[in-house]
Amino acid sequence: MSSAVEKAIRGAVTQAVTKIAEFNRNHRKADGPNPYLSGIHTPMSTELTLTDLQVIGTIPPELDGSYVRNGPNPIKPPNPATHHWFIGTGMVHGVRLQGGRALWYRNRWIRSLEVSATLGEPPAPGKRTEGFDAPNTNVVSMAGATWAIVEAGGNPVRLDAELMTVAHDPFGGTLHHAFSAHPHLDPATGEQHAICYHAQVQDKVWHVVVGADGRVRREEPIAVQDGPSIHDCMITPRYVIVLDLPVTFSMKTLLAGHPFPYRWNPQHRARVGLLPREGRGSETIWCDVDPCYVFHPANAFETEDGRVILDACVHDKMFDGAYEGPSSSRVPFERWTIDPVARRVERREIDAAPQEFPRPNEQLIGRPYRYAYTLALPEGGNPGFLDAPWLYKHDLQTGRREVHDFGPERVAGEFVFVPRASAAAEDDGWLMGYVIDRARDCTELAILDAARFEAEPQARIVIPHRVPPGFHGNWIPAH
Repeated sequence: MSSAVEKAIRGAVTQAVTKIAEFNRNHRKADGPNPYLSGIHTPMSTELTLTDLQVIGTIPPELDGSYVRNGPNPIKPPNPATHHWFIGTGMVHGVRLQGGRALWYRNRWIRSLEVSATLGEPPAPGKRTEGFDAPNTNVVSMAGATWAIVEAGGNPVRLDAELMTVAHDPFGGTLHHAFSAHPHLDPATGEQHAICYHAQVQDKVWHVVVGADGRVRREEPIAVQDGPSIHDCMITPRYVIVLDLPVTFSMKTLLAGHPFPYRWNPQHRARVGLLPREGRGSETIWCDVDPCYVFHPANAFETEDGRVILDACVHDKMFDGAYEGPSSSRVPFERWTIDPVARRVERREIDAAPQEFPRPNEQLIGRPYRYAYTLALPEGGNPGFLDAPWLYKHDLQTGRREVHDFGPERVAGEFVFVPRASAAAEDDGWLMGYVIDRARDCTELAILDAARFEAEPQARIVIPHRVPPGFHGNWIPAH
């Protein structure tokens, strides 16, 4: 009986909070344009299929698949006074490559109930997450299917080869709590690991493992406080790394009408957890770290003496200023040495320049590696977060940093490394991602030879319109 009463109370409280938040959201007035609804972030208003794409250079004929990126793209104009970059219907943008040709570009909204109703379509099938059913953060290949994914409790959405929504699908009903925007494939086992949180659950997160068959085999709870936002994680052969840092759920922010209710919380203990990969949540080894925030690690590995190395882009603070998007004054690329015996984290700057979206050769996830690729951020920050034309290649053995400059009036996004099938070296492959050309108001899918990082792109596929900066993309092989 007590559980039924508690459920009824929680339901009533949730309804009351929702009504107050909606009232305040609808009545807030903007002081000026929202940087994530204007300029390069202006949402697209239509879905397109383009088959006559200009190609500058030579597309590697070995590439057979699609580069696809996900990002927020509201289908209806939101209130600019309360819109946050992380909130908004997901839209995927993809370019299909085959036999040295660019076959098509497509952009498609993830079919939420709102999208289907707006477009006059029947709802897409499957189990939905109440409140947010249009994952907008990442798009990945798992178990032979393509998935749009998001954190904080949203269910994954399966897409077909042409980027249309197939179904809202919690992995065949095997996912019972939450998923993440950043699962990590263990190359040794074929399993995907993620640390997942739910916006309505404040006292626990979960280590979720999805098998090579696309079914969840583990959802291990880990006790936390304050409802932390854990955007990403990393794995090593023995551990899953849990980043419990001072960005937490804020009821005050939610009640004020802001739809992304997470803020910097200096009272929240900053710590890094080493969870044994098959261990109980209570066995997590917690190590204190100076207050900071990490969206994205590059990689992690273990040393012979049992310590854990984690490389990541590290923000000094996050969500401590304006409500529209990320806020920090420093974002260096750092190496953390985590000592599970002393329970201590030592931090060292690899590169002080502001940067984000680190990616390695992901065949080496969890193992020692040499190269990390990051996206430069503008010095001094920017209201729209992204506004720089440079990529960095870090040689973690020599300490050398190479710079690829796309040129003036260009804005680069995250780039992903695609290894050559017969790769002879760690950087034997390509980097690909979207680059906005503000002068021409168009976008290019750029393909770089990773071993000749500073050279001109091997190929540039011209998309004759601006693709708004999204979040994360991946190469989805055709087979």
